[in-house]
Amino acid sequence: MSDRQDSRLGRWLTALAAPRRFGKFVSVGVVGAAFDTIVLLTLVEVFGLLEEVAVVVGIETAILVMFTLNEGYTFRDAGTSGWRATARRLVRSHAVRAAGSVVQFLVFVTIFRVLSVNLSVAGIDVWLLVAKGGGVACGMFVNYIFETLFTWRVHAV
Repeated sequence: MSDRQDSRLGRWLTALAAPRRFGKFVSVGVVGAAFDTIVLLTLVEVFGLLEEVAVVVGIETAILVMFTLNEGYTFRDAGTSGWRATARRLVRSHAVRAAGSVVQFLVFVTIFRVLSVNLSVAGIDVWLLVAKGGGVACGMFVNYIFETLFTWRVHAV
């Protein structure tokens, strides 16, 4: 590995290993997961929408909520200001979150459909929540890596 590659890898690892930023990212993720789960439950339990469709709508809702919070809280000091720069980050955020969203969706489908368990409490399908939580947890790590390195590019600051 060349010195330049070592230097880039070192900056990336330093950016990813920032405990305060990771803590902020996780706290924003908890808010996003809450929105995601509320949308999922509402669309499935109230409106009878197919679970996989409801998951996609919930993921998009969470992406928009989390981008807004990350923009003003987690990565406030990273990136340039202005609506064009923000719009570029929003587009880039969607692009890089695609990987985390796919991971989240595939883990959800695997847990919910393949490892299916009939588990209902007070009329709510708890297995739906277990599958959602598993997907969110796996997707979160992928999203943290891509958001840190590509959306806000904190290693370049």
